[in-house]
Amino acid sequence: MQGENRLFFTLLFLGQVCYNIGKRRIFKMNQDLKSRKDIPVELTWDLSLIYASEDEMRQDAEKVKHICERMVKEYKGKLDTAERINACLDDFREVDRLLTLVVHYCDLAVSVDYYDTHNQERNEEIGSMTAEILSRLSFIDNEIAEQDDAVIQEAMALSAENKHYLQNILRTKPHLLHPDTERALAALSRTIHAPYQIYNMAKLADMKFDSFMADGKEYPLGYSLFEDNYMYEENTEVRRNAFAAFSAKIREYENVTAAVYNTQVQTEKTLATLRGFDSVFDSLLFGQKVTRELYDRQIDLITEKLAPHMRRYARLLKKIHKLDRMTFADLKIAVDPEYDPKVTIEESREYVEKGLSILGEDYVKMIQEAYRGRWVDFAQNQGKSTGGFCASPYGKNSFILLSWNERMSNVFTLAHELGHAGHFRSCNSSQSIFDTNVSSYIVEAPSTMNELLMAHYLLKTNPDPRFRRWVLSSMISNTYYHNFVTHLMEAAYQREVYKIVDAGGSANAETLTRLMKETLQAFWGADVEISDDAAHTWMRQPHYYMGLYSYTYSAGLTVATQACRRIEKEGQCAVDDWKKLLAAGGTLDPVGLAKLAGIDITTDTPLLDTIAYIGEIIDEIEALTDM
Repeated sequence: MQGENRLFFTLLFLGQVCYNIGKRRIFKMNQDLKSRKDIPVELTWDLSLIYASEDEMRQDAEKVKHICERMVKEYKGKLDTAERINACLDDFREVDRLLTLVVHYCDLAVSVDYYDTHNQERNEEIGSMTAEILSRLSFIDNEIAEQDDAVIQEAMALSAENKHYLQNILRTKPHLLHPDTERALAALSRTIHAPYQIYNMAKLADMKFDSFMADGKEYPLGYSLFEDNYMYEENTEVRRNAFAAFSAKIREYENVTAAVYNTQVQTEKTLATLRGFDSVFDSLLFGQKVTRELYDRQIDLITEKLAPHMRRYARLLKKIHKLDRMTFADLKIAVDPEYDPKVTIEESREYVEKGLSILGEDYVKMIQEAYRGRWVDFAQNQGKSTGGFCASPYGKNSFILLSWNERMSNVFTLAHELGHAGHFRSCNSSQSIFDTNVSSYIVEAPSTMNELLMAHYLLKTNPDPRFRRWVLSSMISNTYYHNFVTHLMEAAYQREVYKIVDAGGSANAETLTRLMKETLQAFWGADVEISDDAAHTWMRQPHYYMGLYSYTYSAGLTVATQACRRIEKEGQCAVDDWKKLLAAGGTLDPVGLAKLAGIDITTDTPLLDTIAYIGEIIDEIEALTDM
């Protein structure tokens, strides 16, 4: 959960356990990889930092059940004074803390080995227990909301730890349903999130990819093989044939995938209507504490203003690689694919420590602790989630998942996830657990900030023009492309889907394919060939099952870019302001958080400046290419 009242938005709890996500993807099934049991322990994270044993975890699970039972007896029907309200919320903070630890311990164990049936069964058990507890405690928000505002405000004045939680209750009052309905929705939370689970099962369990031919050779194919390897393949025939074969397979599942996604958006629309929101947009943005204006601006300005720069970048790739035409399958190839520095895990420590040292001695100590204390799971093994993410259970250290393949890009990914770790280390130590729900609008800012700091550091370490071009092109092809293009296209497409749903319509495979094709064509124009295969990109992303999340990547990176440029120009005072943002957690809305870092996101200026900066980077890449 990010920025939402915990009981009012109960439905998000089970769906987003690792709520400070970087770039989480789902497990790969590659039989060439080692089993988890054969991985050296030093390459794995240490979940005993949460609980020394499963028995300890189960003791806390039982403890939270007992607290829940007592709370129902002591508080249900009795939350009519400021004192009792705070006593109840004090207990609920402990429930929240314990559930956070128990759920993370179980979920993280599954994420590194989906083949372990014991961990799978345990995770399901804890998920069911969590849904039951939150269902039984769903009376809290409703009973508090039934009190006069004066009573709630008195309770706020008596407790700094509960103040913002109570502010959110005042804010959500108009949208709370009857207590019995709230309890039913909480109990049904796992069912309501079923579309996401069905999508993953179809995508990762049912899809069986055949091999494909290129240059007279046979190549194996799979979801991870395509998205982690072939999408970046230098050989044009291999890359394009892989894309064609991959697209042909996922198209076989387009109708069931469309039906699942339509179920997701129709459910969101129904819940929005039940809660009295004028539109599904208002409902989904409510939890982010973001206006429709900020949301629309992010999509509209990037689509209009960034497109010319990225079309120029596409033309540059076409020129460098001497392509006959520029297709959607060619957009992720590197400017200089032969120049990819190899980095060991130990070498990465020095890069990350020095690259992020500008954030201060305490930040460097956290990085050192992360390596020394086994916060990071570097391993590549069967049944492990791919990509990267960071989970930071309250009161504990962070846990970072990635798969190390000795590329410099891994250093950027690790810096990204350490950005989440540093963010939540700061806000978790500074705020009540109720105040660590950071709006998803801002949550990617600390992580992308670290990517930028790493790039700026690398640019200072080596004057070689080829190295400089590689760093700059990495910023475009990874940091900015990922956040300002890939996810922005998702967001633009997603907005059109929700418009249809808001108007009472529904989405089928034909409609979704058409919308995605129109979205991509509007951005890339005549410079990139958008085929029907490209139009089926809507089938590949899990973000559509997370509400209006896709656009927040570019929003967070906009804040990060402006804050990073301030640090480059102003030094320590800008660093100090950035640290204020990190420590504030969810005590402010995104506008207020950005203001702490000296950035005014109520205007177009930060976004326009960021787009112009991207254009300047592409200018320099072009100049270095022509040298």
